[in-house]
Amino acid sequence: MKALLEAGVHFGHQTRRWHPRMRRFIYTQRNGIHIIDLQQTMECLQKACAFVEDLVARGGTILFVGTKKQAQEAIATEAQRCGAFYVNQRWLGGTITNWATLSTRLDYLRQLEERQASGYFARLPKKEASRLEDELRRLQKYCSGIKNMNRLPDALYIVDIGHESIAVQEARKARIPIVALIDTDADPDLVDHPIPGNDDAIRSIRLITSRVADAVLRGKARYHAETSALQEAEQVQAEDATKAQALAESQAPSATTS
Repeated sequence: MKALLEAGVHFGHQTRRWHPRMRRFIYTQRNGIHIIDLQQTMECLQKACAFVEDLVARGGTILFVGTKKQAQEAIATEAQRCGAFYVNQRWLGGTITNWATLSTRLDYLRQLEERQASGYFARLPKKEASRLEDELRRLQKYCSGIKNMNRLPDALYIVDIGHESIAVQEARKARIPIVALIDTDADPDLVDHPIPGNDDAIRSIRLITSRVADAVLRGKARYHAETSALQEAEQVQAEDATKAQALAESQAPSATTS
């Protein structure tokens, strides 16, 4: 609770900009500003993080989305820390609903990076090399966070669903669950796991995003532990089967000839 207070998570928008469906998450109003009920924020955050952890523990992936200025650094930093995919510059329309087309662009991005690393650009005419370098920079700017995403994510974590309305629409159309930091001006019913809180303050965004990233890391730890345990169990079973077969062969009566 103290960390949430210090980060200003409880500060909502001006009362005239509120969404009626956020009423249940609002504690009071002060000087024309809605104050969010941090007890509910904590409960929603715990539920959202439990969902994320369980999803990742089952081998699922989550895409972090936050393209407004206040969110860009936290989204990139925390997604990289936990090894999640992210979009923090501009949501490209069709990222989810036209995945087949986007995936070809991601393939092209990887090809350009390989060619640049191999020195291929240096062997091209200057004009052609310059064109490819410009194209590479543009693709890296918008797609570097999803470059290695080879399938649609199993969930999205979004900062400010109003600002990321296209991402929300695409995820809902594809029936992909959404976890989101939602301020008092948004409709919480648009997402599966709303986290009521200040989605404008950098410290608030950083704190909530870091908690979601922590959940991803816990999920990955569980996934690796469970995978290792399963592999060990399979190895023991295989060894036991081999021993049993060898024992059976050694005890079988040998054939005699007359």
